[in-house]
Amino acid sequence: MPKLKTLFICQQCGSQSVKWLGRCPSCDAWGSLVEEVVDEGPRTATLPAEAAAPTPLADVTFDDTARIPSGIGELDRVLGGGLVPGSVTLVGGEPGIGKSTLLLSMAGRLSAAGIRVLYVSGEESLRQTKLRAVRLGFASSAMQLLAHTQLDAVEEALRNVSPQAAIVDSIQVMESADLGSAPGSISQVRACAHALVRIAKTSGCALLLVGHVTKDGFLAGPKVLEHLVDTVLYFDGEPTSGFRLLRSLKNRFGATHELGVFHMTSEGLVEVSNPSELFLSDRTEASPGCMVTVSLEGSRSLLVEVQALTCPCAIGLPRRRTTGLDVNRLSMLLAVLERRVGLQPLSQQDVFVSSLGGVRVVEPAADLAIALAIASSLKERPTVKTDAAIGEVGLTGEVRPVLNLGQRLHEAKRVGFQRCFVAATRSPLPVEGLEIVGVRSVREAVAKALE
Repeated sequence: MPKLKTLFICQQCGSQSVKWLGRCPSCDAWGSLVEEVVDEGPRTATLPAEAAAPTPLADVTFDDTARIPSGIGELDRVLGGGLVPGSVTLVGGEPGIGKSTLLLSMAGRLSAAGIRVLYVSGEESLRQTKLRAVRLGFASSAMQLLAHTQLDAVEEALRNVSPQAAIVDSIQVMESADLGSAPGSISQVRACAHALVRIAKTSGCALLLVGHVTKDGFLAGPKVLEHLVDTVLYFDGEPTSGFRLLRSLKNRFGATHELGVFHMTSEGLVEVSNPSELFLSDRTEASPGCMVTVSLEGSRSLLVEVQALTCPCAIGLPRRRTTGLDVNRLSMLLAVLERRVGLQPLSQQDVFVSSLGGVRVVEPAADLAIALAIASSLKERPTVKTDAAIGEVGLTGEVRPVLNLGQRLHEAKRVGFQRCFVAATRSPLPVEGLEIVGVRSVREAVAKALE
């Protein structure tokens, strides 16, 4: 009989305690100790004969198996071309963002293409899954359904069905009978994930796991879960917006930080093959506080409109609020505008900056567009509707070049922009029909854009 022992392990630093404590004595984190059952009995492991001795790299052979197209172009873009047999993908996102809808749509299209698919739903009954499939147009799909949370039942179904692709929704509700802790605990998530990954690797099944997130937006469960899987996808978007963005945070079989764009409708998720035009389709006439930049998301160039609003501060402490942008980056740009450009009233102004369409812009290439939008709002001078700005801003007020400028300029020209402000320190190749204005400082850019 195995010798089991109960320990309380800190989720932050990993320290152990034989009793529960409200505060971790090592890292001082409150409420971070979680109960885990540890097997202290002796373990015997047998290795396969072929793994007992090292093998020269040149002697290792493999089958260059083609990927399995998911049937959803934007999902294939993020995955790097499709599902890899034997791979494990973790899909996370806020509740109600569309994770189950996306994966059920993928399962329906795979089944229609003759791929054996097993959909394991631990959060919904078979009837609820059927109703969702009917709404998505897959009422007569041949996919296999299982509504269960016990790990043993899921493993048995995987062995009996032998699917080419399997979906487990979600890993946080799976429960192993060998552990006494509640589903969703660190020990349960880790044990269930290890068991499912082992089956996927040995059977060659492409496994997709749905993961919950915490209130801070991070994937719930132990960090080892992200290390264990091959690909980590994050599904996000503004709750009030119909746009949904699928990002690749980790991918062992393709490029990371790829971006897929979807639009949520009453009939499910619809792919957006040209997000730049869609994000800018509702632009009105030129007004103060607006500027467009070209953000690079993986291999995709994406035009994003940045809007800024400044107003006199009614209290002693000015407010700085952002949506889709880094508030620390905004504070730096405000200091540059006030000190290097001479926009003195900024220290007594409330500043609000937002990127439209639910797109989160994190790269420094948007610095120049943000600075021009703030200056336009403060001076009450509108920018030209067909202008765009691409450049990183330094603390001395200089405008620095960014990577893949040519690709960004061609995307701006394709959408219909006529002039683009870039750093003058690097001369890009000319783009027919697009006026490229080189600027060396933010002061020069403000003067030319608001002339």
